[in-house]
Amino acid sequence: MSMNDVANRFASRVFNLDTMRQRLPKDTYREMLRCISGQQRLDLRIANIVANAMKDWAIEQGATHFTHWFQPMTGITAEKHDSFISPVPGDAKGAPGGVIMEFSGKELVRGESDASSFPSGGLRSTFEARGYTAWDPTSFAFIKDGVLYIPTAFCSYGGEALDMKTPLLRSMEAVSRQARRVLRLFGHAEDVKTVITVGPEQEYFLVDQSVIDAREDLLLTGRTLLGARPPKGQELDDHYYGVIKPRVQAYMKELNEELWQLGIYAKTEHNEAAPAQHELAPVFTSANIAADHNQLTMELMQKVAHRHGMVCLLHEKPFEGVNGSGKHNNWSIATADGVNLLEPGATPFENAQFLLFLCAVIQAVDDYQDLLRISVATAGNDHRLGAHEAPPAVMSMFLGDELSEVLEAIENDAAYGGRDQEQLKIGVDVLPRIPRDSTDRNRTSPFAFTGNKFEFRSPGSSQSIAKSNIVINTAVAESLRQYADALEGAEDFTLALHDLIRDTIRAHRRILFNGNGYDNHWPEEAQRRGLMNLRTTPEALEHLTDEKNVALFERHGVFSAAELRSRYEMLLENYVKVIHIEAQTMMDMVSRDILPAVSAFSARLCDNARVKAEIAGVACGYEKARCREISRLTDEIYAICSTLGEAMHHADAAEDTLERAMRYKDNVIRAMTALRAACDACEAMTPKQVWPYPSYTDMLFSVK
Repeated sequence: MSMNDVANRFASRVFNLDTMRQRLPKDTYREMLRCISGQQRLDLRIANIVANAMKDWAIEQGATHFTHWFQPMTGITAEKHDSFISPVPGDAKGAPGGVIMEFSGKELVRGESDASSFPSGGLRSTFEARGYTAWDPTSFAFIKDGVLYIPTAFCSYGGEALDMKTPLLRSMEAVSRQARRVLRLFGHAEDVKTVITVGPEQEYFLVDQSVIDAREDLLLTGRTLLGARPPKGQELDDHYYGVIKPRVQAYMKELNEELWQLGIYAKTEHNEAAPAQHELAPVFTSANIAADHNQLTMELMQKVAHRHGMVCLLHEKPFEGVNGSGKHNNWSIATADGVNLLEPGATPFENAQFLLFLCAVIQAVDDYQDLLRISVATAGNDHRLGAHEAPPAVMSMFLGDELSEVLEAIENDAAYGGRDQEQLKIGVDVLPRIPRDSTDRNRTSPFAFTGNKFEFRSPGSSQSIAKSNIVINTAVAESLRQYADALEGAEDFTLALHDLIRDTIRAHRRILFNGNGYDNHWPEEAQRRGLMNLRTTPEALEHLTDEKNVALFERHGVFSAAELRSRYEMLLENYVKVIHIEAQTMMDMVSRDILPAVSAFSARLCDNARVKAEIAGVACGYEKARCREISRLTDEIYAICSTLGEAMHHADAAEDTLERAMRYKDNVIRAMTALRAACDACEAMTPKQVWPYPSYTDMLFSVK
């Protein structure tokens, strides 16, 4: 595809504004713009016109079916296909009937799905099967695999949100509502609108299909449960930004073409730090569309990889000893006319506005550090956080030296050590221009300011970005609500603004940390500051339904208490199921393949040693020592398998979901770690042709 082709075919499979402008009557198009911007509700009359135009366009593109595409709480997408055909009866003279292609406004706007098989966390009984999908007109319909996909929200018969999109949209409205109050105080128009923009960087591994087919753990769990370290990993730093292999380049080329046709702004591609690891990064777009696009990106990554004889691994830690895969969530807030509110300004007043929004994020991260950790809490991400360029579990913020000095000067009513050497006061001429990119980045920080946005580095590669952005949006909305309440009635706005920014910095300084998050002393320092260190998913989820968190989401209409409780139950249950499947898979691999293979090899080794000793009269030191060590390890492996089974039985006996998760965390994972260590030691002593699974070398260097 040439660059001209890219320009011509970009978003060619999307029913976007350009397509609407061409295919809708002018009045209908203008009404759709108002619906998309939230200025009016979508009525059935408009929906019928749009549906007919959308159907004709889709059929011209080769589509035969449509689906309401939604994102249940599984974190992946769901779809049910219905064809456009409707029967036409024969006439009275016996002429045969036929079909016509129809698609109504009612079918576009609303659908019904069996919700009983999707996780609800106790929101509803299993026999209550009815669920509804509702079109989200802010995210454009698109065509994939001959099907018209209509992005929708998903809720229960009682109206509870059963998906990721609904609370994300609610949180975006919450932060926009509170930001509008603050911006009016800075002289913006009464109807000023704000947009949350997000750019998620997506990391992934590519491994040859034949290697995956031979590994039960990768097939069933997405990660290697066993595997001795290879002689070479990422020690030489020779993969990061290295030359992309032709096979991978061909994959990336086809992936880009697929994404571009769906209107996804795939921008950057490169090799990542670990062997076989890569990254794709898109251009920023609104949070809702970014979440939809990222789900599509993950799906297409895996689909295109299969066409090239490879498997795309999205697990957060598929291979021990090398980098895991994250999804860096670049978050910012801007006005609808393009003014980035996290962009340092050219005037003191603009900088005062910037500093207030900066403080809103600082306060949000400090007040709701537990929710941020919960938003990235999964069994897979627990293996990744805290090592190999992934941030630690302790939430902190990096601002860089120069911006930190500005805040410190304001906090202390002191002179700023920059050019002017003036005491800083908000809203007066001595407030300096704050430069962008004036400091290095900190790759160990969970939440880092990078010039005009914040990079939240903690989300895992397989996760929906909706979860993290729901928390960030709602927490920032709460900060802005408090600021608006304080400033709207102030007699002296400039003085009140200065005091508010100064007091916020003083109250939340503990969350600011520009140092090395991997330093052994940082957890101790974080504890001294009063920061939370929620190292595992169960420890984090325990706080989801804390009173302050329930109050936050209810106050801003993002989650009801029942909806939040359902997510608590669902996330704990998912954690238990994931570890249970991994443990069962591990025991299956060990019992059926590893122990028989190693025992047979050990027996042959011991027989050889005995024969040599009897016939040749030699000492056979190597065979005897290796035989003893392998025999010891096989006995250890067998014993740990028994311990692991007992730990699972004990964990499953817990009646409380949290207690069950804690037992899996404390006992099952401990036994799995011990079993892996013994098996990996055994692999290192066993000939390659005897070991029943491809090695780490085979997997990490399988794509030539």
